[in-house]
Amino acid sequence: MAAESDRAQWDYVPLERVGPLRFGMSVQEASSAMEACGFVSDTPSDVGTFGPFEQLRTRFRAAGAPFHRHAVTAYYVGPMGLTCITVDALAGPQVTFDGIRLVGRPPSELSAELIAHMEENGRDIEVTTGGDIGSQELGMNPRAQRAGDVVLTRLVFGRPNDWASTVFDCIPADEMLGHY
Repeated sequence: MAAESDRAQWDYVPLERVGPLRFGMSVQEASSAMEACGFVSDTPSDVGTFGPFEQLRTRFRAAGAPFHRHAVTAYYVGPMGLTCITVDALAGPQVTFDGIRLVGRPPSELSAELIAHMEENGRDIEVTTGGDIGSQELGMNPRAQRAGDVVLTRLVFGRPNDWASTVFDCIPADEMLGHY
């Protein structure tokens, strides 16, 4: 697992961007933005279709990191561009939102902070399909990721629009699998 001090530090603006990645970007725009931040990408791969649209995936890793250690995964849907971004608990950048560290934490700690933040700001508290605290309003869906004998938070960010009604609808099926 990457030490906190070794992680890139990103911020999250709900439904707009995660670090340098803006929702709606093309594959080329996202790859250029990530390259400028020291990440390299694999070749975009087809992950199926969503209705009439092709769905693509690009995985990014820190330059010099092993090929299997993806830090960030970006998903694109046809003309909507970038619609879903995942940040790995072990190798991904640390993403913060309103001072809350989101990535690589015990799920119970993150849930407690998110509940307090949402109550303080009058936002609805939602339980995700995985049993974690998430938010449609904030466009985030924390997921558990194994790190040996420990479970840490892997964040999934999405922006629903004309093609999806909820953040959950933005999440490709392979993101619903377990991650190690």
